[in-house]
Amino acid sequence: GRLDPATGEIKRFDMPNPAARDPHTIVFSSTGDMWFTVQGGNFIGRMDPKTGEVRLVQPTVAGARPYGIVVDETNRPWVVLFGTNRVATVDPATMELKEFVLPDEDARPRRLVRTPDGMIWYGDVPRGMLGRLDPRDGKVVEWAMPGGEDSSPYAMALDHRGKIWIAETGVRPNRLVGFDPVTQKFFGSTPVPSGGGAVRHMVFDPGTRSIWFGADAGTGGGGSVK
Repeated sequence: GRLDPATGEIKRFDMPNPAARDPHTIVFSSTGDMWFTVQGGNFIGRMDPKTGEVRLVQPTVAGARPYGIVVDETNRPWVVLFGTNRVATVDPATMELKEFVLPDEDARPRRLVRTPDGMIWYGDVPRGMLGRLDPRDGKVVEWAMPGGEDSSPYAMALDHRGKIWIAETGVRPNRLVGFDPVTQKFFGSTPVPSGGGAVRHMVFDPGTRSIWFGADAGTGGGGSVK
């Protein structure tokens, strides 16, 4: 749906395939295209907001559950396939899909960020790991989250310094921890005042240098990053 904030009018855009249920997370490219994941229907989609045209591409594995998504500077989307141990990308010119298989079969990445050096970083929920995928050769390096294997890393955001923020949702209360890709060390640990339940998605606002998130506790939160 598209909301006009001036009038409150909502315009509905139907999926071209009825199997594309559960449109999930969206992100815009520099060309204005909207890329989105379709978790339940197992698709990655692109919509032209001007025409409403939607194109869908399906992962190679049934039940892949496309989930978190980011777009790089070439307007190429990167997607974690939460039902598998895979990360996918789509060529915006051809809509050709490419998948990277993570080494551990039990890995289940849920959200991701991309750092300026082109590395793809993901949180592995069941294994409590932060992972880095190098798209050039498929090499993966992982770090154990401070909360251990039950930390359930979920929401992620990248700040103006290129540092990564991850929500540990397996601990009570949830807490936000930082990771510096340069030193390859975790820093900070900020508990969510409401407990969080599960902080599922975060965004970084470069204008105010703040992180904003919503929580299952029925609350929203945010804070500045120095």
